[in-house]
Amino acid sequence: MPFWKSQRISPAQIIILGFLLLILGGALLLMLPIATRGPGGASFPDALFTATSATCVTGLVLHDTALYWSPFGQLVILALIQVGGMGVVTTAAAIFMFTGKRIGLKQRWIMQESISAPQVGGIVRMTGFILKTTFALEGLGALLLAVRFCPQFGPLRGLWYAVFHAISAFCNAGFDLMGTQAPFSSLTAYTGDALVSGTVGALIVLGGLGFFTWRDVREHGIHLRQYRLQSKLILLTTLALLAGGFLFFYAYEFRLPQWESMTGWQRLNAAAFQSITPRTAGFNTVDLTQLSESGKLLTTLLMLTGGSPGSTAGGFKTTTLAVLLLSAFAVFHRRGNAQCFGRRLPESAVRSGCAILLLYLLLFLAGGTLIACLDGVPLLDALFEAASAIGTVGLSTIGTANLSTPSHLILISLMYIGRVGGLTLIYAVTTGGTTSAQYPQEPVTVG
Repeated sequence: MPFWKSQRISPAQIIILGFLLLILGGALLLMLPIATRGPGGASFPDALFTATSATCVTGLVLHDTALYWSPFGQLVILALIQVGGMGVVTTAAAIFMFTGKRIGLKQRWIMQESISAPQVGGIVRMTGFILKTTFALEGLGALLLAVRFCPQFGPLRGLWYAVFHAISAFCNAGFDLMGTQAPFSSLTAYTGDALVSGTVGALIVLGGLGFFTWRDVREHGIHLRQYRLQSKLILLTTLALLAGGFLFFYAYEFRLPQWESMTGWQRLNAAAFQSITPRTAGFNTVDLTQLSESGKLLTTLLMLTGGSPGSTAGGFKTTTLAVLLLSAFAVFHRRGNAQCFGRRLPESAVRSGCAILLLYLLLFLAGGTLIACLDGVPLLDALFEAASAIGTVGLSTIGTANLSTPSHLILISLMYIGRVGGLTLIYAVTTGGTTSAQYPQEPVTVG
């Protein structure tokens, strides 16, 4: 009996075990001699780090993907990105659907937990919609990128580059094959190229919006009033983060002396892309080591926020940020409940949001501080690296390969937690329960 059919295992445990097994399987494949361009194959620590980064759609790397990994190794990485982006449970459900096997109530419940669905009903149809939309958007992105890459790299190699980067972008992974131009260069050769940076940026945003936001867009189009509250919060928060990031990078960051060689168009293009990529995709069109401290700090905050629930992105999610801001607004105005768009938010959402934020901040600060202590790097850069890992982003200002093995283990843990979700991990290792007794209430002063 497949482990996901067991009645003794919870959905949260299935999700974390599924990702763990996928990571270990990917690491073993990457250790094969045919997975690397050089002889001998990758070591287990290097293979484990790369498999974790790919499965958790992060993009932090120890070796340049194009120069170190063979075509077979790159294919393994791409497969891990695709499965990790859609989710292990969603991929397993897709296999069941294609083979004609029946999906029972237990499996539907697990699928609901995996994609953060509001209900079990219609979950199989929703999975089909996810698959169709994912492959359609990735295919369209690959066609657009092929227009640029095929003339530049040749038909076959250009098509492979187009497919690889389209999937990596939509799944918010950040792996790239541009090391043949310059090691670890990412998309810096395309700073002013609207086709490449625009296509990659659009795929990142679409992948990070969440599957159920797509469904609202498909069913209701421009009639925003008919959208679910969650979709409204996602779209509004995403727009605000993108606009705020763009204004900062365009009006301040890219007008600093270190960027004076950029043209006006490159500055505009780079500002737009730099506001998008921290929404958990580790591509970059500028040299991140040249960012000011303010630029690094803002990028760190954007990486921590990440994408939206039920998407290919990580972070503590846009809805968590929205719920906490609305809750604070309610406190400031002495309202009993947080509310927006004519709806009242449940107290459980506020409590969960507070718990998620606290958990991510503790892990982020602890991980960054440990990396700074272990490797003697500046604290801001170490925190940038930790945020990149737990937000499953993949950006780095110090070069992940330059860190020690203990720091790599910290990053592996943060990437894993960031992808499966902090609460999912807690639910998997704790036993839930309800308390029938109501204890006496006593006030506590805060603030």
